[in-house]
Amino acid sequence: MTNKHVSGFVAIIGRPNVGKSTLINALMGEKIAIMSPKPQTTRHRIMGVLTKENYQIIFVDTPGLHKGKDLLNKTIDKVAVSAISDVDLILYVVDRKKDDAQDHVINYFKQANSKVVLVINKIDTLPSKTAIDEIIVSYLDSYPFLAVIPISAKEHTYLNKIEEIIVPLLDEGPRFFPEEMKTDQSEEKLMSELIREKILYHTEQEVPHAVAVVIESLEENQELNTLDVSALIVVERTTQKQILIGKGGEKMKKIGMEARKEINHLLHTKIHLTLWVKVKKDWRNRPSDLKSLGYGDDV
Repeated sequence: MTNKHVSGFVAIIGRPNVGKSTLINALMGEKIAIMSPKPQTTRHRIMGVLTKENYQIIFVDTPGLHKGKDLLNKTIDKVAVSAISDVDLILYVVDRKKDDAQDHVINYFKQANSKVVLVINKIDTLPSKTAIDEIIVSYLDSYPFLAVIPISAKEHTYLNKIEEIIVPLLDEGPRFFPEEMKTDQSEEKLMSELIREKILYHTEQEVPHAVAVVIESLEENQELNTLDVSALIVVERTTQKQILIGKGGEKMKKIGMEARKEINHLLHTKIHLTLWVKVKKDWRNRPSDLKSLGYGDDV
């Protein structure tokens, strides 16, 4: 591609549920962001560091841009918006024809005069090439995109095109991070997010957005050669706590078992996981609660 060393920060931007986390995991070749079919899975800005011989790309996975009502969602939106002006290039991920909701995102690009590559995701779900072309055409007059790339992050279709197009658009620069570094996520943050991912999969519609997970303690158990992890799950209402625990505690057991297995695999660490559930009424609208639960530090 090039003999000089280039580097840069590339934000993955888009509306909720277009597959941004699936894309960054596919580009990185390992899981650094949680995934779920429910919108607004990602709440924090997550970095994935891709290092090759002649370039280093720092992908920044962001929450889905939307017009949130509560303080948590407004804070989440700020995280995504701040990434637009902080990066060298944007991958704007979409999965359908342009509509009025997309103007909310594109207006931010115009304000920042951003360099943007349009990525059409989920082409594996589209019936024909004509359907892909129709999506592309619907966006072309809305912004001067530097390139358009149809992909399927889930099926890893045409992912190589992203690197091929990104690298020539980056400026000459150093390696910002060590070669072995893959993400800026701490082990504690990865654990709490993996637990939240399992909650998103197993709970009813009213629970997911009202839940937060905090790792309260980590302690090595030398006798059993395990890491004892205690995690606090916070919800807003008693009914949500009941849904989360499930009849006879079955749902909580399933969430804990699946989270423990994935944490063991991802961090190569055998853990013993204890989960607690606490009700904090209206925590999503309380600045002190948001701060104590780890939200708002990204901006």
